[in-house]
Amino acid sequence: MLNWQLTLAVSGGAVVGLGVFLMVRELLPASPALGPALRRLHQPPTVVRPSASAARSPEWLTGAARWLRPPHRQLALIGQTPEQYALSVLLSALIGVATPTLAGAFLAMMGVGLPFVVPVLGSLGAGFLFALVAHQAVVQKADRAREEFRLAVCAYLDLVALQLSAAHGPVQSLERAAEVCDGWVFERIREALRIAQMQMHSPWEELRDLADKIGIPELGDVGAIMRSSGSEGAQVHDTLRSRADALRDQIRTDDLAKAEAVTSKLDIPGSLLVFVLLGFVVYPFLARL
Repeated sequence: MLNWQLTLAVSGGAVVGLGVFLMVRELLPASPALGPALRRLHQPPTVVRPSASAARSPEWLTGAARWLRPPHRQLALIGQTPEQYALSVLLSALIGVATPTLAGAFLAMMGVGLPFVVPVLGSLGAGFLFALVAHQAVVQKADRAREEFRLAVCAYLDLVALQLSAAHGPVQSLERAAEVCDGWVFERIREALRIAQMQMHSPWEELRDLADKIGIPELGDVGAIMRSSGSEGAQVHDTLRSRADALRDQIRTDDLAKAEAVTSKLDIPGSLLVFVLLGFVVYPFLARL
């Protein structure tokens, strides 16, 4: 009996160790291959550009990604593929399933017997919980990235307006404004403009496609405004500035709403503290009755 328990514990530990190794291996950045990167740049606009990691993914992982229905816009925003999302969710669920099993085996080795249904239900519940936590981590990371992207778009609008006021053309203004700042947001914008230049597309169409792909409509507004720059001239400068101011007001309003929501949550422990103090005051009188 002891050998069976030891074998179960060793097998569960090996499964957990393998899952952790695969997760770390997927999270570590890998150097992209030059050939697939060049082919993605020269593909026609109607063809979907697959990533290098997606091309290396096995078929079962691709099928699992379709079955899990990943949030494509959130994944495109944070630079992950559906296959990476599916792998993280499946590994998290596997760790959740293995944890109660290992705990049950350890308790059995210590002489504490548990009904068979307890580790089974615990494994199913922990697997679902761990998978849900992995999904929520992706969603929260995408929400933070979206807020950062919107703030960067505000600065990009002002920079494009300054470039237009310096008598630069629409396309040159978009490119020069993207080269001013660093960061992953401006890197994504520069990449979109670079693809538009290599494929001989209009940059505002490429910005609109990027905005639709990652779910940032504010970036699409930049392309929509710059599309009319050839006919309206100086009015585009004022439109860009007014759109930047409106976006800042919207971000400020959203931040105030989030702060009020957090403040309202703090009222609950404050109310509970009042009841606790009231209990300390009333208890001596009740004890004398």
